[in-house]
Amino acid sequence: MSNDWRKRWTGKWALVTGASAGIGRALAEELASGGAHLVLTARRVDRLEGLATLLKAKYQTRTEIVAADLTQPKASRAIYDFTRSKGIQIDLLVNNAGFGAFGYIQEIQEDRLLEMIQVNCAAVVQLTRLYIPEMVERRAGDILIVSSVAAFQALPFNAVYAATKAFDLLFAEGIAEEVGKFGVRVCALCPGSTTTEFQQVAEQPDRIFRVAETAEKVARVGLEGLAAGKSSVISGRKNWWMVQAERLAPRRFVVRSAGKMMAPKE
Repeated sequence: MSNDWRKRWTGKWALVTGASAGIGRALAEELASGGAHLVLTARRVDRLEGLATLLKAKYQTRTEIVAADLTQPKASRAIYDFTRSKGIQIDLLVNNAGFGAFGYIQEIQEDRLLEMIQVNCAAVVQLTRLYIPEMVERRAGDILIVSSVAAFQALPFNAVYAATKAFDLLFAEGIAEEVGKFGVRVCALCPGSTTTEFQQVAEQPDRIFRVAETAEKVARVGLEGLAAGKSSVISGRKNWWMVQAERLAPRRFVVRSAGKMMAPKE
């Protein structure tokens, strides 16, 4: 695909959650380079301010920032109210914020697991539900939901994370079929290992990230797939082939293999 897909959001407003680092930051810069205006949200205000300043200077794009902690149930509504108060029409919603937690289920804090479900699932549903009625009414709009290749299988020692990403994938594909006839596109982006802060936050071992894609490459794949009207897209040829192989192999074999690869060092 040519770079014409960039023009889809030129002069339009995009909202990016989890924009302070990793794939979210890469998505924000990719959109800014194509002339989109941005509402950037994350918990860390200093990072948001730094990114907004950079994008304004580099691409002359308009930016707004709103600090929000999506582990809190009221945060999604606060973000929506912020854009409404500014009179900003969101043409592209990027549900990128998310995190994982690595280890034995009995050793991970209960609150951490529930916060993961809140950010990775509940906030995605709420933000989508808040913005999509206006898109349907306009007969135009786009939603990108960042899922993962972990969505395609059970993942021992990352079981809750994989389950939340399976939720994101199925949610995106389901509503894509619902709202496509209204001119609204929805796509789930499924990256594999990516060079971001995710590994440190999730406390995953280095061996899992030996072959990783850049956040910039993943961001381009997601936006290209969304512009092309795909309901889901897997970043990376190796990741694509891995998912196809998993579909053919017995599920128990796939889970056991993943467990051996992911198991913490004793």
